[in-house]
Amino acid sequence: MTASFNRPRIARLFGVHAAPSTVQRVLLGALPFLLLLIVYVLASQARLAENPDDRLLPGFAQMWDAIWPMLSEPDARTGHYSFWNDTQASLLRLAIGVGSAFLLAMWLGLNTGSFAGMTALVNPFVTFISMIPPLALLPILFISLGVDELGKVALIFIGTFPLMTRDVHLATRALPPEQLTKTLTLGGGELAFVYRIALPQVLPRAIDTLRLSLGAAWLFLIAAEAIASTEGLGYRIFLVRRYLAMDVIIPYVAWITCIGFLFDYLLRRLRRWCFPWYQGDNAP
Repeated sequence: MTASFNRPRIARLFGVHAAPSTVQRVLLGALPFLLLLIVYVLASQARLAENPDDRLLPGFAQMWDAIWPMLSEPDARTGHYSFWNDTQASLLRLAIGVGSAFLLAMWLGLNTGSFAGMTALVNPFVTFISMIPPLALLPILFISLGVDELGKVALIFIGTFPLMTRDVHLATRALPPEQLTKTLTLGGGELAFVYRIALPQVLPRAIDTLRLSLGAAWLFLIAAEAIASTEGLGYRIFLVRRYLAMDVIIPYVAWITCIGFLFDYLLRRLRRWCFPWYQGDNAP
């Protein structure tokens, strides 16, 4: 009796044809975060009860005491606010690397997807480059380009460009060939088809690919900053790890996660706003 009563309610939330309300979506989305927070608080309290000086799972008060001076007090050596300076440096590298990769991937993917000659010329090389682990190139980039900004940006570019290019290429190739025929019939040229017909249809897919590439971009950024840098979020994390400063590392990791989540949300909203027709209003 109880099982038959509860089954429809569960099905409305988790069934194949479920349609949770906005409030239910928010509550369901918040539940994993709440569980993670509860688990951390309980584990931290248990360790601190045994050893008040424990540094592995610091309490929120300890993390606040450690991170607040970095937020509000300038560094005695550089005069910068460490937390905000690290954030600015990392975001600038990320923006240049991912932004340049996205723009070139859009241009190259559209043209290789539209012109067979471009496909034969470029695709084998892009496919070959995509098989190389970007982190394996890190020593080569630092030796050849130096340990300054160019080497770090180049790593982010190389790590994200092949995936975005191949995805844009596939999205362009998937367009109905009748569209090209109609464009030429109505007096349009090949370039008109590429940049006036194909581009608007491929762009929302490319934005989704950009969203998926941000996780890898952060990985390459942190790796580059950890090896050779004097500022940045990755630099700070690997600098304080030698002191087991989890009260700094955890807030920094949480901050990186929040920035990444915000970027993903903004790109998703941008896609829905600019291309409401793309997969309907319920596109993820």
